[in-house]
Amino acid sequence: MKLMEKAPAKINLALDVLNKRPDGYHEVEMIMTTVDLADRIELKEIRHNEIEILSHNRFVPDDQRNLAYQAAFLLKERYGINKGVSIAIEKNIPVAAGLAGGSSDAAATLRGLNKLWKLGLSLDELAELGAEIGSDVSFCVFGGTALAKGRGEKITHLPVPPKCWVILAKPTLGVSTADVYKRLQLSKMSHPDVPGMISAIEENSYEKVCGGLGNVLESVTLPLYPEVANIKDQMKTFGADAVLMSGSGPTVFGLAEHDSRMQRVYNGLRGFCDQVYAVRMLGDINILE
Repeated sequence: MKLMEKAPAKINLALDVLNKRPDGYHEVEMIMTTVDLADRIELKEIRHNEIEILSHNRFVPDDQRNLAYQAAFLLKERYGINKGVSIAIEKNIPVAAGLAGGSSDAAATLRGLNKLWKLGLSLDELAELGAEIGSDVSFCVFGGTALAKGRGEKITHLPVPPKCWVILAKPTLGVSTADVYKRLQLSKMSHPDVPGMISAIEENSYEKVCGGLGNVLESVTLPLYPEVANIKDQMKTFGADAVLMSGSGPTVFGLAEHDSRMQRVYNGLRGFCDQVYAVRMLGDINILE
């Protein structure tokens, strides 16, 4: 028996860091939403009681470093599953890009194995398990649009944001999320207006969403990686309505309401960046169905 699960990317419309917690994690407030760029996960039972990761992408680990592997291992351990599974990952989301590709793969694996192994767990229960794997996994279990608090595991669902184009551009460099958080100077940064972004989404106001974008991690990543700052500048020059780095980077996204502007930004960026995508902002929880 085998089944497929969709694992969509996310972007951060707002990302704030409030303080460092005693457990070493940071207390965050993030508004995340899914976009129409997705990995595809194929889960298939195998005879041997082992977890097998298959991918044609050389940057995707095929062992316990892979978050999808960790998701399968967690379910096997927690629920005493003595069955093997093959996890084939068709990678469309850039790796180490600030788009939660690995977290979304793990979330899709949790959802898929819940069905394959007939565990009967709710999405809330899967999201709790996801929090043990990584900070973005809980959100990715649900998809859609949400406010994430704590270290990312406390999820409050939000309405679908205004429909628009999202142009994603990833430079050919990797950014260590742990390193970015380590360098963050909490006393010296300006914080995004998270409640204001929630209101903008609830009002379905594209203009207010554009005006409210904010990510405190830019204060670390942009000075460290001038290429990321350059892509932000180029996106603005080519006419994106609003521009922001996603997560800890290095991917930058620009919003465009109209097809013609999206095309202009997309075409312009192709000269600066190999990995450029024009996708729709979906943000609807039902896209996982």
